[in-house]
Amino acid sequence: MLAIFVSIVSCKEEPKEEPNSEEIALEEVVERYEFGFNLDDFIVVRDTIKRGDTFGKILERNKIGYPQIYNIVEKAKDTFDIRRLQVGKPYTLLCSKDSLQQPQCFIYQPNKEDYVVINFQDSIHAYTNKKPIKYVEKVLTGTITSSISQTLDSLGVSQVLANKMADDIYAWTIDFNRLYPGDRFKVIYTDKYIDDSIYAGVHNVKAAYFEHKNEPFYAFEFETDSEKGIIDYFDDEAKNLRRAFLKAPVQFSRVSSRYNLRRRIAYYGNKVRPHRGTDFAANIGTPILATANGTVTKSSYTRGNGKYVKIKHNATYSTQYLHMKNRNVKVGQFVKQGDVIGWVGMTGNTGGPHVCYRFWKNGKQVDPFKQKLPEAEPISDSLKMEYLEFIKPIRAQLDNIKFLEDELEIKIDSLKTLDKQILVEDDLITEK
Repeated sequence: MLAIFVSIVSCKEEPKEEPNSEEIALEEVVERYEFGFNLDDFIVVRDTIKRGDTFGKILERNKIGYPQIYNIVEKAKDTFDIRRLQVGKPYTLLCSKDSLQQPQCFIYQPNKEDYVVINFQDSIHAYTNKKPIKYVEKVLTGTITSSISQTLDSLGVSQVLANKMADDIYAWTIDFNRLYPGDRFKVIYTDKYIDDSIYAGVHNVKAAYFEHKNEPFYAFEFETDSEKGIIDYFDDEAKNLRRAFLKAPVQFSRVSSRYNLRRRIAYYGNKVRPHRGTDFAANIGTPILATANGTVTKSSYTRGNGKYVKIKHNATYSTQYLHMKNRNVKVGQFVKQGDVIGWVGMTGNTGGPHVCYRFWKNGKQVDPFKQKLPEAEPISDSLKMEYLEFIKPIRAQLDNIKFLEDELEIKIDSLKTLDKQILVEDDLITEK
């Protein structure tokens, strides 16, 4: 009987357990934080400063009376001058979650990174702060088909990287207006993100390798003066990549007419009309840059030159920039290399928008492309050994980055080797 009882019991269905209310998974509530506030505690109103807007008008539109506005402005003025609100900049109002929906906090963003908080929930206080920043190191390789801009665009990379390579790193050693199909590059750079997700552009370029006409050009970022924060780019032998002069006064332009003392022009009956400048064609409004440090000696207008600027760099060199739309400097002003001194136009005798760049050496106009331009300050002997040690791991990292075409060749070679091994093994099996 015992055996039968056990059998019956073992065949009974076990009673179903009632679900335990404590074990039911609850949906996780994700709170939204920004500017140091839990946004779920407020009605959030976002807008931008419109033409004619003032701090007072914005608060008045949102149910804050003038006496309170005056009190807020007085208490906040030591931290932020509310007259500095700029048209187009974003602001946020945090309003109470009730029927009145009165503003309790005004947040202004002069740029993507900084913000100003004027908090008047209880007591009135104002302060400035920064959004959290994250830096992400990335690597990139590319092969030139037509231009650096189009190559980076096809790779979905910010054009800021092209500007940094063309203007900050290789402006003195590679003419980016005359790149060759097949030129290629590798870059280690850092992207900047605000609040972990808002892309804020390329922060810096740590190292680069550019293969131009089969010649390698290394570049490594290095701080030469920590007190002044001076950062420059040097090659693999510690030579400064900068020169005393930029190769071109405008970015990503093309040379439409070179220095030529025997130039003939059909318009003038095919007579010889020497051209003592180098013309860089660019769109109207393109910034014109000072190619070296110097003092402005002329900022004027003539019938032939149009609006133009002339800069004396030292006792040997001077440069001149013609046909500007507008000038941005005055006589006697000191300018630094890369400063905007004007904008491309069509003033004076010109058939199209360009800047005519003229270059003087010892009082004589010469072809800038045929001059051996002086280098910038070399790295000091005391820093040279430190620099060479510093770049060792970075160069190893750079050299280990493979170009896409090289990786494909390696894979193809591996497949060929594998095919040969299979054929050999097949032959051995057949012989057996």
